[in-house]
Amino acid sequence: MRLFVGLDLPWETKQRLAVLAGGIPGARWVPPENYHLTLRFIGEVARYQAQEIDLALAASGGKRFTLTLAGLGTFAKGGRETQLWVGVARNAALEHVQGKVEQALRRAGLAPERRRFVPHVTVARLDNAVPGKVAEFVQGHNLFRAAPIEVGQVCLFSSRLGKEASVYEVEVEYPLG
Repeated sequence: MRLFVGLDLPWETKQRLAVLAGGIPGARWVPPENYHLTLRFIGEVARYQAQEIDLALAASGGKRFTLTLAGLGTFAKGGRETQLWVGVARNAALEHVQGKVEQALRRAGLAPERRRFVPHVTVARLDNAVPGKVAEFVQGHNLFRAAPIEVGQVCLFSSRLGKEASVYEVEVEYPLG
């Protein structure tokens, strides 16, 4: 199984993000049903390990909180932009929950995450996008802001590669207190 831990977004928020789609030639826009905020990518694991991950996440706890999606940015690799994302306004409660997820996954036997946590929602893949258009788009939408989101659970997602896009499915929901 290919897994990751994240926050599912309310449908209203997904619709608000979908308004951004378009305006960058060559970009592959993420389908709205796939919008989520990744807390920790896990990758391929065996069934027994998925069960250990489930047990560790169930015991990780955390409190409900509110977050706000705000601003746009890109990730680059080798000098080329690869992803367009909507960011998250600074949020100590989100960082706390992400830290609890990381601790739980270490208890389940996973190696520590080496990358710094940068909370975001990917809205497009930019492999073939025109670079100048990406910069224009980010500048033109940098004041983007969505309504605050009440976060009441963390989710364990599975990911399967599809023809057009990956298919994400919530496998387990872990309520926050």
